[in-house]
Amino acid sequence: MPARSKAQQKAAGAALSAKRGETPRSRLRGAAREMAESMTEAELEELAATDRKDLPERKAD
Repeated sequence: MPARSKAQQKAAGAALSAKRGETPRSRLRGAAREMAESMTEAELEELAATDRKDLPERKAD
């Protein structure tokens, strides 16, 4: 499942960094914190690897 917005892709990257121990979990906020707690490393890798070139900044609901 690719990321649907730049914001989601960035949050997944931050969550992945924390999951791998590269960034303290205490530095995570909002969606990144929720992602780190609820998603596997493989799921986060897939979201974080999405090319941001053609993504909107935020997903329109």
